[in-house]
Amino acid sequence: MNALTFGNWTGSLGMGLAERELQCVMAVACGMTSKEVARELGVAKDTVDKRLLAASTKLGVIKRAQLVAEAMRRQIIAPSVMALIALLTTHAVLGDDQAMRIRRGGSGGERKVETRVATRRAECALAVA
Repeated sequence: MNALTFGNWTGSLGMGLAERELQCVMAVACGMTSKEVARELGVAKDTVDKRLLAASTKLGVIKRAQLVAEAMRRQIIAPSVMALIALLTTHAVLGDDQAMRIRRGGSGGERKVETRVATRRAECALAVA
């Protein structure tokens, strides 16, 4: 079985999804839109949507969140261990409050944002590093 990586996710080929379908599912798991995935993979947005539809049909789900959850449940995709360790280490070093804050300039000053947004940005930063 071969493995693919995309962002902070590792996917296994030979478990029911084609290579492009697997790449698209991992991109959705990273929180990317179809347009962002298309730009990253160098294909049209419609191609990404078709691949996600094919993957959804194969896994028997309708929504994107269900698609990612089902792929994880079937162990087709999994978060990369090193990225997860780095995220948890950063979280532990900075403390709960500081790890989940994003500093923004402007007249509004600082404001706390949702945990999922902060986590997504941290994952993207780790993917680039």
